[in-house]
Amino acid sequence: MARKDYQEKLADLRGDVLYMSELVIERLRQGLDALERKDERLARDVIEGDHEINQLYLDLEQDCIDLLALQQPVAGDLRFIASAFKIITDLERIGDLATNLAGYAEDAEQDRYPDVDVQSLGDEVIEMVETAMDAFADEDVEACREIATHDDEIDAMCEDASQTVVRDLIEREFGPDVPQAEIEELMQDVSRLLLTIRDLERVGDHAVNIAARTLYMVESDDELIY
Repeated sequence: MARKDYQEKLADLRGDVLYMSELVIERLRQGLDALERKDERLARDVIEGDHEINQLYLDLEQDCIDLLALQQPVAGDLRFIASAFKIITDLERIGDLATNLAGYAEDAEQDRYPDVDVQSLGDEVIEMVETAMDAFADEDVEACREIATHDDEIDAMCEDASQTVVRDLIEREFGPDVPQAEIEELMQDVSRLLLTIRDLERVGDHAVNIAARTLYMVESDDELIY
């Protein structure tokens, strides 16, 4: 492979990773919108569209393998390709979490806990992913470290949200005369909301992973990986 062609393929890989991130972020937004509006059609679109993300992941995985096998890169190029491979893995998993949110939207019938602002939490984790991908595009090491700090805030928000659900469950929902069927329905709603919170927290974790790999790619610094 000629050196010029090789550099072009590296540039194409960078652009394709960024394109995949844009697609994944859009699906994540749609999953949240479907959940907020109880929009089953939008939820179904997100679920059925997951195959596009999976196929893009497989295509980019093969591109990484080809670059490693054919060119045997070293130093910065090797770190870039390895980081790109790890980042597309995180993006694919975020796509899976968007599908989870869409699935919850199909099942949800009411907002039992209006005090839990899922949309705000979703906006925060989407911002994290966008910032992480900007850091990747710009090779911005300071932004990588800021994302790790932001994740601590997301974790705290998720913990507060979970506590709100449990506290509300204990204080307002249970009583000595509550029918068993109502209790079972309540527990399904609680379980669904807690799963939503957990999945959004995981999106934040994947954003940190992207930042960690970018930091390693640019400065060979594994500070955020471990």
